[in-house]
Amino acid sequence: MTTHHKEHLLDRAAMALMRTTLAVQPKLQFVPEARPIFDELMEKTPEATGVTYEAAQIGGVTGWWCKPRQSERDSAIVYFHGGAYILGSAKAYLNFVGQIAEQAKTSVFAVDYSLAPERVFPAAVDDAKAVYFGLAAAGFSRLVIAGDSAGGGLALSLLLLTAEASRREGLPKPLAAVVISPWTDLALTGDSMADGAAADPLLTREALDGAAHLYLGDHDRRDPRASALYGNMTGLPPVLFHVGEDEILLDDSRRFASRIEAAGGIAELHIWEGMTHVFASNVALQSSRDALATIGEFLQRTLNAANAA
Repeated sequence: MTTHHKEHLLDRAAMALMRTTLAVQPKLQFVPEARPIFDELMEKTPEATGVTYEAAQIGGVTGWWCKPRQSERDSAIVYFHGGAYILGSAKAYLNFVGQIAEQAKTSVFAVDYSLAPERVFPAAVDDAKAVYFGLAAAGFSRLVIAGDSAGGGLALSLLLLTAEASRREGLPKPLAAVVISPWTDLALTGDSMADGAAADPLLTREALDGAAHLYLGDHDRRDPRASALYGNMTGLPPVLFHVGEDEILLDDSRRFASRIEAAGGIAELHIWEGMTHVFASNVALQSSRDALATIGEFLQRTLNAANAA
């Protein structure tokens, strides 16, 4: 199911100003030297109300808990930050992830997974699996996987792996996944890579290609552990997508949602007019606030239904 959201008038002015500002600045490069700039940008998301933060280690992997006032003990959301597998950190994402925790009324563990080029593929995937297995072993029986950009792609790769493990090994199956502007195809084959290039002020094909090379080297870019788009969609739980209409990764969501539905699964795809990559982190936008409210409602509905079952 696809829902198209019209652009809010106030958002149009804010986005026009953002585009004007970005037009005179260099495009973001996915290299380790850009990490402080990227973290500073993500830290600008306002802090959520009533959410506390706690550093922790799950399955040998560090991260941060974002805990709202109300949260069931056996429920958790695992969140993977964006940054093209090169940039980003759980700490820099705390305010944004805290917004999701507040909306979902559920604790979220933001994962500090391994970054390239220091630790290349499949280190991030191994970390993701270790956290999920660690939470399951700790008694969390209601788990949701989430993430944005590269972290959204990592979340979906983990979804494929855990869905298979639940069939083979009896591991608790994720209840759902929530992804924002996920990067699901490191082979960069989506039509929006070219069709959306003029509208996207943040990402370029060249920058993503460089990041994919740092992360994967000569490894097959269509390996489902790196590009979840090429995985087996059979038996997946529901997946919620939020993506901006004006981003080159638009088809990474559209094609993934289509493949889930073709396999008999449930995909809720929300496309936001005038919005760019991971727009939901900019809570000054009405579209961001609406998207976060939709994400919170989906997560509450999913977790409550599992509790009632």
